[in-house]
Amino acid sequence: MASRSYGACVLCQRAVAVKTMCRGMSAASQLQSQVDFLKGEPHRKHPGVTNLKTLRLPDKLQTAARSIIHGAQVPRLPDRSRSLTNFLWSRKQAVETLTLRQKAVSLEKELWEKAMERRGDIDEQLLEDRIRKKVFSELRRTTYHWTPMKYDEELGVVYMAARLAGGFAAVRRAMNEIKKRDPSFAPQSLLDFGSGLGTVVWASHSCWGDTLKEMVCVDSSGPMNVLAERLLKGDDERAEPHIKQVYFRQFLPVSPKVQFDLVVAAFTLSELLNAKEREEAVLTLWRKTNSYLVLVENGTKDGHQMLMDARDTLLKKREKTVYDTRPATVFAPCPHELPCPKLAHEPTTPCNFQQMYQPLPLPGHSDRQTEKFSYLIVTRTKPAQAETEGVDWARLIAPVQCRTRHVHCRMCSPDGQLQHLVVTARKHSRDEYRCARSSDWGDQLPMIQRVEDAVKTDSE
Repeated sequence: MASRSYGACVLCQRAVAVKTMCRGMSAASQLQSQVDFLKGEPHRKHPGVTNLKTLRLPDKLQTAARSIIHGAQVPRLPDRSRSLTNFLWSRKQAVETLTLRQKAVSLEKELWEKAMERRGDIDEQLLEDRIRKKVFSELRRTTYHWTPMKYDEELGVVYMAARLAGGFAAVRRAMNEIKKRDPSFAPQSLLDFGSGLGTVVWASHSCWGDTLKEMVCVDSSGPMNVLAERLLKGDDERAEPHIKQVYFRQFLPVSPKVQFDLVVAAFTLSELLNAKEREEAVLTLWRKTNSYLVLVENGTKDGHQMLMDARDTLLKKREKTVYDTRPATVFAPCPHELPCPKLAHEPTTPCNFQQMYQPLPLPGHSDRQTEKFSYLIVTRTKPAQAETEGVDWARLIAPVQCRTRHVHCRMCSPDGQLQHLVVTARKHSRDEYRCARSSDWGDQLPMIQRVEDAVKTDSE
């Protein structure tokens, strides 16, 4: 009787455990079925997909660029184009004066200590002069020599051949983030700081078309402004510009109360001398931003660092006079406003993304190239697209690796941590798994509450 009673008790306990688990599984399944983050879209077009297929310059822009380049007849254009591309990619930040002074003091101290160790009868004044010369020589040898870029018309044409298509691809990809996630945004005014050849105007026009009623391009280089205007007119001075209401300036509008719906600075921060100038420029651009501020730089360590410095400035710096009290919110690519985990844990690897594009059809150019860039979008307004309850969006920071029945995803998570997640349909959800297989580097990935988390919560 005792053994029969014990057996019945064990069976009863197992039944309760199974029932509890089923109830938890059922609750979790119900939770996941209620999470409609797809918004009626197929998995390959889920809301986190912001990558674009191979981009091509607008036909009118490409035709005008080819006409200008062929008419200029720049000698050794393919070689000079490659050299300029390599130079701009390898461009670093200028060494700050304080850093240089600290390095000089440290080097001088080291040389004095060595001299004192083997000191004999030597004139101290002579030794001091010798050490000073040695310090200057070593600093000249080891310090990066930053020089500002000065474009005349010929170098502007070389820049056009080298960077027009790649720059357009990076800016267009960054803007697609806004267009996809905030479809109701229809900017009427644009400010492009460091406008160069006007690629931002063309990229924004391809995104929002004729909603833009005023576009102000600011560039200190007169020859660059002339080339940008020629591109708009199809290299025909008597023709009407293909995109109207574009105005060229060499200086920013003075009034701090004048704002633009969209403010962009593409590959411009790297052309400023030091951190103080970059901070002042970023704060000035933010004052002139009504909705979105877009910053784009080369996808290098220095490019990423400049953007993270700009991010810190906008999130932490408080100005004495505030004309627009709406705070800065990071829109993309960061899924959080915590310190950048890449800088903390992988300082040698920048957070960058890539966009395929077709370069100008010129000698030495391949059919397809890749633009590697870093970007930052900050907004004053909340996007119109409501966040789905129960779903967090992480940013994929490396190529997605699809394997049999599982997907490797490296991403920056909303909790401010880097994560390597292996997504499976069984461990996560079918929707999350199919979205992961359809996503790529730079997209956002939905992270739904896991089944085991729901079971744990229910059992507690």
